[in-house]
Amino acid sequence: MAKDTTEAAEKKLFKEQFEDEDVLLVFRKHPVVMRKGLVLASVAVLFGTVPALIKPEFSWFFGGLAGGFILSGLVFLPFWISWHFSVYIVTNQRLIQITQKGLFHRSMVGLGLNQIQMVNYEIAGLQETLLGFGTIMIQTFVGSLTIHEVHKPALIQKELLEILREQGISASTTPVTGQGIEDEDQE
Repeated sequence: MAKDTTEAAEKKLFKEQFEDEDVLLVFRKHPVVMRKGLVLASVAVLFGTVPALIKPEFSWFFGGLAGGFILSGLVFLPFWISWHFSVYIVTNQRLIQITQKGLFHRSMVGLGLNQIQMVNYEIAGLQETLLGFGTIMIQTFVGSLTIHEVHKPALIQKELLEILREQGISASTTPVTGQGIEDEDQE
């Protein structure tokens, strides 16, 4: 009996996973969502060179630069945590959106696969085309889920449709009109 619970615990890939649920696909947003953190971290490194302006010596310059790198790591850390722990999981039963904002705010939304009517994607603009990210739009019976800044949206859309077909759910790629809920953009 203990062996069965150990095997079930090993098969669980996330806390909210049901025992009879198998993870089929895991994806997250493109790292471009961390651009604000990267800019702020760069400013922190530049801020570290200010001591060399006060006293122009190599020791002050390198000491200040080291401090700037430590400060930039601390500034960038919350942005990386938000990106890394915000994930989309597709199981054989549902689509799960886990969103981490900062260190202490986490939300989880689950959507049954049998509720999905269509899955589309959009790559609009030069930045999205060059960096390979876009938007995935999932239409359901109750509204829509729009996921912005997804890495390789064409591949994710294709994999989602394959999973839906394997589960015996027919979803289209043609737009269905209706009001929906948009995924919250990362700041």
